[in-house]
Amino acid sequence: MLSQFLFKKIDNAQLVVFRVFYGLLVSAECYGAIATGWVHQTLVEPQFTFSFIGFEWLQPLPGNGMYIYFAVMGTLGLLIAFGYKYRFSALAFAVLWSGVYLMQKTSYNNHYYLLMLLAYIMAFLPANRDASLDAKFNPKLRSQTMYNWIRWIIIMQLFIVYTYASIAKLYGDWLDFSMIEILMGSKKDYYLIGDFLQLKWVHKIIAIFGICFDLLIVPALLWKPSRKTAFVLSIFFHLFNSIVFQIGIFPYLSLAFTVFFFEPQTIRNIFLKTKKIIPETKTIIPKTKNMILTVLGVYFLIQLVLPLRHHFFKDDVLWTEEGHRLSWRMMLRSRGGRTSYKVVNTKTKDTTKINLNDYLTKKQQRRVGCYPDFIWQFAQHLKKEYAQKGENIQVFVENKVKVNQNPYQQFVDPNVDLANVPWKHFAHNDWILPSPKE
Repeated sequence: MLSQFLFKKIDNAQLVVFRVFYGLLVSAECYGAIATGWVHQTLVEPQFTFSFIGFEWLQPLPGNGMYIYFAVMGTLGLLIAFGYKYRFSALAFAVLWSGVYLMQKTSYNNHYYLLMLLAYIMAFLPANRDASLDAKFNPKLRSQTMYNWIRWIIIMQLFIVYTYASIAKLYGDWLDFSMIEILMGSKKDYYLIGDFLQLKWVHKIIAIFGICFDLLIVPALLWKPSRKTAFVLSIFFHLFNSIVFQIGIFPYLSLAFTVFFFEPQTIRNIFLKTKKIIPETKTIIPKTKNMILTVLGVYFLIQLVLPLRHHFFKDDVLWTEEGHRLSWRMMLRSRGGRTSYKVVNTKTKDTTKINLNDYLTKKQQRRVGCYPDFIWQFAQHLKKEYAQKGENIQVFVENKVKVNQNPYQQFVDPNVDLANVPWKHFAHNDWILPSPKE
């Protein structure tokens, strides 16, 4: 029964049109990162970047290398949109975007993670079978059908993202609207809407609507009677996010996803101008069925389990940050910190207080002030730098952190030498002091 459903042939208009939107949007993201100075501030200006732990070897290219890197990615986006050398273009973009994602997390965003997942998904989908240069140059490639599972992996990925995002909001600081007050507080200088965004009743509407939208939008788009209303609400929601939070292409990528919820012929009539109705053909189970189902099963099992891992760590994820990333916990906390680093020579016992301005950009300093992995990684960086000078050192950190509207609390054990303790990926790092509620 499941095989009959997943391997039924359907019109591929949704995938073909989405490919064009996806390619144009990632191209805009990459060229825009150069034009707005994001590449310079994040990857060129810093002396080094805070990569994901284990990927420290992955550092930005020197000189103008990262500008070229992003220009290449932008060009690959255009090739994806036009469907030219699609497999190569899509996979090359996925690999290059993964490199950017893993080499820096100072500008971490859940949307970057989603784009990495989507990039690999799209690289293996037959999105170039129609309305593409590949199909034009190789007519044997052309097809107006695809397997039903292709549509549903996109829908399932969205369902997981939105559902976990909604559930994560069901905690005190969101439900008492104080988190919304923090988010909107930085928008008070916005032209026309700044004062409006500070109103308490507006905060309540944003908080409640945010939970309900994330929880219900995918089912509402799937159900035909509510589809048009859900689409209108999607436009409002994502344009609001784009204007207020200025989060790049994600709102528009989210709107592009909606093509998978409308009837294929509707999409074909609007975007492809093909009036011929493409009938569903007889289900043909491919020989690779078991491999496809296994890969999809493993992938979605990981996607379902990964966002839950913070429940297996000691203490509250809002305090420790352990298990926060890759879990669709979006716009849930605001962190601030006060940090000082002390380096002690193990032989002479000479003590040096580190001036962070000598090593880090202002944005990096804000991360080092309150995120445990950044704090630990900077201690490791100091250890390597001093080792190059022939010195063996200890690194001790005095650090206080505040989360949301709570007061500053001691975050790091000041008696632990962070230069000589390993980072625990799958367990709680005991040098993170207990949260106030603990």
